[in-house]
Amino acid sequence: MSIRTSLVATLRRVRDGGRGRWLRRIALAAAIGAALLAAGSWASVSWIRSGADGRTYTVESAPEAPVALVLGTRVQADGSPSPFLSARLEIARELYATGKVQAILVSGDNMRHEYNEPEAMQRWLVDRGVPADKVVLDYAGFDTYDSCARAKRIFGVDRATLVTQSFHLARAVTVCRHLGVDAIGVGDDTAREYGRTWQFASAREYGASMKAAVDVLSGRDPVHLGRRETGIDDALRAS
Repeated sequence: MSIRTSLVATLRRVRDGGRGRWLRRIALAAAIGAALLAAGSWASVSWIRSGADGRTYTVESAPEAPVALVLGTRVQADGSPSPFLSARLEIARELYATGKVQAILVSGDNMRHEYNEPEAMQRWLVDRGVPADKVVLDYAGFDTYDSCARAKRIFGVDRATLVTQSFHLARAVTVCRHLGVDAIGVGDDTAREYGRTWQFASAREYGASMKAAVDVLSGRDPVHLGRRETGIDDALRAS
């Protein structure tokens, strides 16, 4: 074997050995990252479940609370609530009709002028017999954390019944409690008929649980704050 051939073979062995070490390091880092992610997800879900333990009800069994906080979700192109949102609103309507709450705070996304969850929610409730002065709108409930933080800091809500789908309820109750709202919850199960959407949203809760834990630990402000609003106080005083 010539000197040149021997040198090339040696360099190739060094190169291949270096590549193998980097691949092993990448694989180890990926394994560690996956383990940390799994541990974080497990811890977040456990924290959320424990925070809501014993605090979820049906419409019939729910104790009275001053306010129902309805968390927003998708509104359709024609401005009507999606089936998931309509199911939440029906629970809020029933809570009001049976005297379980005295006012309803509808909290959703109005980031764009042409998209307005709170007004769609208000229209649905008023069309079905809830007095307009009993429905208060929060236009900056961009996620669960923001809705809970604003309920407390902007609208002065100290105690509320949260209304959302059952897969989301524990997270909502736990986040609100950590932000100073004495929260219980009533969850909807009727939207299970939309099987694929329900399954996707349920699976998404694992990631959302980790985000919720980070939000609560960081104590971040909601995207929009602003001055204190008296809508809930006025709704509770209204006869």
